[in-house]
Amino acid sequence: MKACILEAPHTYNIKDIPVPEPKDGEVLLRVLTASICVNDVRDYNGDNNFSYPHIGGHEYSAVVEKLGPNVNENLIHVGDHVINDTTDECGICDDCKFGNENICDEFTKGPAYFNSNGYSGFFGFSEYVVVKASHIYIYPKETPSDIAALTEPLACVINSIQRTPIKMGDDVVVLGSGAMGLLHVLCAKQQGARVIVSEVNPERAAFARQLGADVTINPMEADAVEQIKKLTHGRGANVVFNTTAIPAVAAQAIEMTAKTGSCNMFSSIHPNDPILVNAGRIHSNEIYVTGTQNGTRETYRRALNCICKSIIDVRPLISRVYKPEDIVEALEYAASPESYKVLIEFSK
Repeated sequence: MKACILEAPHTYNIKDIPVPEPKDGEVLLRVLTASICVNDVRDYNGDNNFSYPHIGGHEYSAVVEKLGPNVNENLIHVGDHVINDTTDECGICDDCKFGNENICDEFTKGPAYFNSNGYSGFFGFSEYVVVKASHIYIYPKETPSDIAALTEPLACVINSIQRTPIKMGDDVVVLGSGAMGLLHVLCAKQQGARVIVSEVNPERAAFARQLGADVTINPMEADAVEQIKKLTHGRGANVVFNTTAIPAVAAQAIEMTAKTGSCNMFSSIHPNDPILVNAGRIHSNEIYVTGTQNGTRETYRRALNCICKSIIDVRPLISRVYKPEDIVEALEYAASPESYKVLIEFSK
């Protein structure tokens, strides 16, 4: 099978490697379309923590090609169109037992990250991948594979949205209007909020308004916290989502949150430098500060429903589609400010 293999930072090779065989409780998938995540770009640039050689790609749609032993043939069939939850939880730790499998510590210790006997990675950037049958979600065959490939990022955003109590008429701020920020815009509008986006790039800000943002501000033109307070009559935002990786922005996110409001650190922080926080203000104003990582079993299902039922239209976020042979060009374009979601198409 054809696979895009990261041998070292900035070194991709397209190789023909054996098709994996599904073991007990596993299925073999044929990848249709894979989406490039910002983490794939970081991996390409060497900002990672895994073993080489590596086959990335954790956002993808696929077709069931073969069932391994002891897979329920009444529920899963060869030819089913599916997406895969790539969070390989242990199922044993307290996080898993309490339904928080998306933050299982063992996940990052498994072969997706470190594999001394072969390839690490999630294998979305290859023609075939073997996964746990329990991790796949079947979607209607009439749903195009390109938008189905965006289920994983939408699942992460729905997890973020569900962790904050957005109510009709609330002011919601989204810091950053990359693909994940824009998915927050689309979802927050579904909750009945007025959505304010903070974005330095005028073209991205205009696109955020096109997708439903009610107001955009430029944090380079005036202090972002003061702009939000002015828009909210001094109160601040009921809910703030930080979708940027910048430590200083994370600090601002808390400062622009209103009394009894919620601030969610959705993005990982790079570099993960400590920030100064006014803990007294959080205490006296009863501000809820949280974070979210990955999608959950539930939010994968909800994301798939939202895409298949046209509740959330993710298609405008697709910037370009590339062939596997052009993965380096695709990654470099994905790193540019004019791109949102960049896809790798293996087959229809």
